[in-house]
Amino acid sequence: MQREQLELLKRIQALEFTAIEFNLYLDTHPGDQRAFMDFVNTVRELEQQKEIYTRNYGPLIVDDTARQPCWNWIDDPWPWEIEY
Repeated sequence: MQREQLELLKRIQALEFTAIEFNLYLDTHPGDQRAFMDFVNTVRELEQQKEIYTRNYGPLIVDDTARQPCWNWIDDPWPWEIEY
């Protein structure tokens, strides 16, 4: 796995974690508009980063395989094969 690919994957993981934490917080603080806007911005950034990853390195999730010209899911390293 290339260094740039690994850095992008780590960024995506961090954004996913942040989005989940905002989601949990907003479950108990639904009126917090600042947190809601931070959540919206995080999700927007996450979607952009996922799109960049998928375009450059292939699918992240099974739904992304339908957007590929061929079935290449098996060509990428499995999650336990990635060296951090």
